[in-house]
Amino acid sequence: MPYELFRSPGHVCLMFSDLCNEGGEAVQANQFLVVNEDTGAIIDPGGNLAYSELYLGMTRHFPPSRLSAILASHADPDIIASLDRWMTATPTAKLYVSTLWERFVPHFCKPGKTSGRIVGIPDSGMRIPIGNSELIALPAHFMHAEGNFQFYDPISRILFSGDLGVSMVSGAAASEPIRSLDPLPPGMDAFHRRYMVSGKILRLWARMVRQLPIDMIVPQHGAPLAGPAVQQFIQWVEGLQCGVDLMDEAHYAVPR
Repeated sequence: MPYELFRSPGHVCLMFSDLCNEGGEAVQANQFLVVNEDTGAIIDPGGNLAYSELYLGMTRHFPPSRLSAILASHADPDIIASLDRWMTATPTAKLYVSTLWERFVPHFCKPGKTSGRIVGIPDSGMRIPIGNSELIALPAHFMHAEGNFQFYDPISRILFSGDLGVSMVSGAAASEPIRSLDPLPPGMDAFHRRYMVSGKILRLWARMVRQLPIDMIVPQHGAPLAGPAVQQFIQWVEGLQCGVDLMDEAHYAVPR
């Protein structure tokens, strides 16, 4: 069952958090559905492990054939490896992905499946129409992918943040919003220190998102951040040393 992140007349945001971790062999991942009036967008639909359950779960709330957009924060398998099947299930939906990845993602599909259906997002981002509203593709490069975007919904004031804000929780805990980062959720510190490229990138991101009213930060892995945790996270990550900040000669030594 999806977790309802937001609902108002004509606008709904749903999160699916438990579709692809049976047996614990694969990383837990969230998928998102944003519906405005009679159309919708799916954000980071996942790999083949999630596809069947996601498709069936979505049909209980919205016909997948009426999706107008498939949004991919970047091109990792847990983000978009099911693309071939979504190209079949959604006859007119466009895939929005960084221009860096638009010639790579067709490798997930049979020849010709993506022809005329990929929209490259420029490095500066863009606004993507969804029904009578829009989702804003925000630059999030090197968090962690070279061409990376987050998606901000101005109606719900939710920032779908991809790999930023991740915590290593799963099961029912992944759908329970975290409202305080005291203490930090399991795995959050270690994940960001390794997967985020540098503190410079995080500081630039923090300055950007402070311009937006954000009620919830919802990552692709783990639980949403809500209430005081939103600003706590922005402040925490703004001062984090990570990625290349932590690398030295010991990390680049020939194995014995």
